[in-house]
Amino acid sequence: MKAPAHNNRIVLAYSGGLDTSIIIPWLAERGWEVHCLAGDVGQGPEELVGLEEKAAATGAASCKVADLRHAFVTETIFPALRALAIYESKYLLGTALARPVLARAQVEYAREVDASAVAHGCTGKGNDQVRFELVYQAFAPDLAIVAPWRDWDIVSREDAIDYAAAKQIPITATREKIYSRDRNLWHISHEGGAIENPARPAPMDAWMMTTDPAKAPDEAEQVTIGFKSGIPVTLNGQELAPLALIETLNQLAGAHGVGRADIIENRLVGMKSRGLYETPAGTVLYEALGQLRALCMERETLRLAEELGPQYARLVYNGQWFHPAREALDDFFKTAMAAVTGSVTVRLWKGTQTSIGVEGPGSLYLEDLASFTMGGSFDPKHSEGFVRLFGLPGTVERRVRSKNMAPQKPHSAPLS
Repeated sequence: MKAPAHNNRIVLAYSGGLDTSIIIPWLAERGWEVHCLAGDVGQGPEELVGLEEKAAATGAASCKVADLRHAFVTETIFPALRALAIYESKYLLGTALARPVLARAQVEYAREVDASAVAHGCTGKGNDQVRFELVYQAFAPDLAIVAPWRDWDIVSREDAIDYAAAKQIPITATREKIYSRDRNLWHISHEGGAIENPARPAPMDAWMMTTDPAKAPDEAEQVTIGFKSGIPVTLNGQELAPLALIETLNQLAGAHGVGRADIIENRLVGMKSRGLYETPAGTVLYEALGQLRALCMERETLRLAEELGPQYARLVYNGQWFHPAREALDDFFKTAMAAVTGSVTVRLWKGTQTSIGVEGPGSLYLEDLASFTMGGSFDPKHSEGFVRLFGLPGTVERRVRSKNMAPQKPHSAPLS
């Protein structure tokens, strides 16, 4: 897509990785004045230091690095955690949760520089193109959208590496380690290369945030997490800011090999894909909050929360963070989790996380009811009527069927 004559300014969602690095000169060749927005979502200084200079060296008119970490944690990570939203039973939505915050900041920068268009480096096969563009549609439907991977003649990461070499653009990807990675405070994902073959074990050189469980410490470590209304507020008795809590827990859990997931997932666009995900802190927090919720939430509300959590996850995965359905579900979980307050101790050991103790003021566990000792506030004689009424539908069905159906002779099939 060539730049329009009236306003050729465009804002690119920029990471400094392979894809977005080569997009800058590609857009410039088509007449665009390229401005870059890089979001700091906790990917670490190694990916952020020198980013403005690198963007300028490859042809960008400007590059802004926006600190989005607090918004990322408080606006998307913690609400999804409160819902215990997990996509297809394994994926803790690390990339999907960052995209709404990034894309919104990109739109804000587009307004700041008076751009007429926005661009991203997502492939035509991926989920992220949907996640970015739904945010554009929600906040800036007037801006044109440029998606180079849907337009150019580059068809593989090998082609992209060759293009970078031709343009003398420094990159970290190589043909030997051609993984596509996305890192933020919550997780790191790995795709591509040897990972694409689901019949092969995950390559050991892919993992970055977690220790190999086989090489993790032989001695277990315990961590205690305090929650208030489903939101983590303390770690080992110390009140921590949201960002510090996740960073600290990432280090503790990652050292024990906790948080690895090898997933075959259904992409929104239709195909199955394989990805490796590392979410150390998130894995521990989900384990702990699940145990606390079981202690504090009334049964029917819990059943409903268990049904709605996966629906929440699908909306997030599909890029519908700003959709009214996701916002309505958030209102439910705010109410349902209001009393889920307390602390949970989790044991970390060689890639596993196990809740070993839970307590809280919102606990619905009454020992005199749960105990095997009879008496107290529970009269066992009441159970007889309950069992009869509970079994009544099945009893009636069995009685009617036995009267209306003639006895059947056993059927014997001839031996072949």
